[in-house]
Amino acid sequence: MLDKNSPIPVYYQLEERLKDSIEKRELKEGDMIPSERVLSEQYRISRMTVRQAINNLVRDGYLYRIKGKGTFVASNKIEQPLQGLTSFTEDMLSRGLKPETRLLQFTVEPAQGKIIQRLKLAEGEPVNVIKRVRLADNLPMALETTFLPVKLISGLTEAHVYGSLYEYIETQLGLKIGHATQTLEATVARASETEHLQIQKGSPVLLIERSSYLANQHPLELVKSVYRGDRYKFNVHLQRP
Repeated sequence: MLDKNSPIPVYYQLEERLKDSIEKRELKEGDMIPSERVLSEQYRISRMTVRQAINNLVRDGYLYRIKGKGTFVASNKIEQPLQGLTSFTEDMLSRGLKPETRLLQFTVEPAQGKIIQRLKLAEGEPVNVIKRVRLADNLPMALETTFLPVKLISGLTEAHVYGSLYEYIETQLGLKIGHATQTLEATVARASETEHLQIQKGSPVLLIERSSYLANQHPLELVKSVYRGDRYKFNVHLQRP
């Protein structure tokens, strides 16, 4: 039982119990943990206290939720270095994970707003708009929207967008991808993102926006991605000048 007379908050004691079970692999990756009701009865504490402990473990990446199914033990976060320009598919394969794509949108639309400026297009020029959920080993990792100029990237089919766009661009179109600029910020999931990422509204996510260029400096793509904060982290090597 938990020590309710201890100065250590009860929710924190439960957090440590669950964390210890995960680290000792009594609860293994992918295992569903007991429900709030079961934990509440087991430790004779309120469900609100249980919920606080579980929320903290989800926030810290020890657990993750799937709507309508339950709360599960997470694997270690996928760590992505910020050096090098690779596709999601290439990243996952390099880690021995199975990349998958759930296609939400594949349309051609007239360029407008920021797309015109970032891709250096005339107003109304056609762009490929591709919205995809990117998964690794069946778990949603990111919600990604890609904008590609039709005059540069033509002949796209659904078969191409289910795989690596970079592979199609370089091997089939013969274009050389050069570099990209990328911004990254922490935010919380909006209602429109929660269903696709299987997380709750307000969960931490990483918002990434990338502009990629060909070797000749011509704008290639604009990509907006929302990554699950409980499944992904980035690292960067810094060297003192």
